[in-house]
Amino acid sequence: MINQFRLIAAAVAMASLWGCTSQPTKDEGKAGVEDRSPTAVTATPSATPITSPQQPSTVTVQPLGSGDAAGASALKDPNNILFKRTVLFDYDSDAIKDEFKPMLAAHARYLSANRQGKMLIQGNTDERGSREYNIALGQRRAEAVKRVLTLQGAQEAQIEAVSLGEEKPRCEAQNEDCWAQNRRGEILYGGEY
Repeated sequence: MINQFRLIAAAVAMASLWGCTSQPTKDEGKAGVEDRSPTAVTATPSATPITSPQQPSTVTVQPLGSGDAAGASALKDPNNILFKRTVLFDYDSDAIKDEFKPMLAAHARYLSANRQGKMLIQGNTDERGSREYNIALGQRRAEAVKRVLTLQGAQEAQIEAVSLGEEKPRCEAQNEDCWAQNRRGEILYGGEY
């Protein structure tokens, strides 16, 4: 009787193990993989042309070397994409909109070419929501911007992400246009904060 019980238990165990084995399907191994290698986004030390859907013209990104005034002036030139430093967000969202991705790619290349450069990202919200919620949302927004920059070649150690919540509004009117201006991530470089 005990031998029969052991035999049945062994058969059940074997059946269980046999049922757990998997056979490859004909679609396995065919999934596409996105190329996020550093060579796909690494900037060269020379000037890199940048185009943006909002800007039909080509803008040049000048890297900042130690003591290189040309690179620093690119950050202050209104015709250069690096002059743009604001990422706007939808209500209650930390998703980066497509329209800001070319700008962030340019900033990532700039940081990649200037390893000594530092950046502070300030996450901001509109006044709706509790103070605690807005601090958390502002941090998620700053971290989202940082994540995009690091995925495109900037070093994590170069970037600090902080939340200001609703404490630093750009506009104080009580309407959607004003609130939309306050839902933002601000990019500041070393020496600007």
